[in-house]
Amino acid sequence: MNVALFVTCLNDALFPRSGQAAVTLLRRLGVDVDFPSAQSCCGQMHWNTGYRSETLRLARRFVDVFADYEAIVIPSASCGGMPAEAYATAAEAAGDMGLVRAVRELVPRVHELTTYLTDVLGAEDVGAYFPHRVTYHPTCHSLRAAPVGHRPYRLLCAVAGIDLAELPAQQECCGFGGTFSVKNAAVSGAMCADKARHVVETGASVLAAVDNSCLMNIGGRLDRDGHPVHTMHLVEILARTWEDGPVPELPLAAGAVAR
Repeated sequence: MNVALFVTCLNDALFPRSGQAAVTLLRRLGVDVDFPSAQSCCGQMHWNTGYRSETLRLARRFVDVFADYEAIVIPSASCGGMPAEAYATAAEAAGDMGLVRAVRELVPRVHELTTYLTDVLGAEDVGAYFPHRVTYHPTCHSLRAAPVGHRPYRLLCAVAGIDLAELPAQQECCGFGGTFSVKNAAVSGAMCADKARHVVETGASVLAAVDNSCLMNIGGRLDRDGHPVHTMHLVEILARTWEDGPVPELPLAAGAVAR
């Protein structure tokens, strides 16, 4: 299968390890993944802020760059949902029916990473090893918009050596919401404080999620409050194997034996 990685602009600029881990994992699973260098932003921040013409240009670019791939894999529930949620609407509003048809043809081939692993590859145990205590935050988009659901949790449960701790009030928003955190800073800050407190309650040394935007928000609060909890995109956990061993700077989970 001819597969492309759409890494997202946030990951490309701030969290390149997530993109690298996605390539490592997919290739380990036998996927010949390509990284088209012409890719750009999905347009989500433009769309959510009302810049529809700018979104339309980015939608056209996305279609142009990825039209020839059989699958487009995206390590983000929020960015991964943009083509299905907004592109056709933006194209219809502009009267570009050719783009509407192109979007509708492309959308079934766009997959959030964990959905691609479980639903397309049929994999839950991906051969990962991570002997640390982890808690998982299900991001709002993965729960309420993109059809991700419990797939990330199922993948984590299959990781060898992991000590997976349930996050209290896990379905509550972390307060990021893109521009929401800028326009409503006080409310966002209070929401993030609650989320960070729940993370600390788990005793986990790692907080995982499928969106680095939310991890950036929560991780910033944890750091400001002096809590040594690391944030890691789920794919960075799934990409590690027995050969990699434990992460040196993280404490081992109770009962774990380093190899």
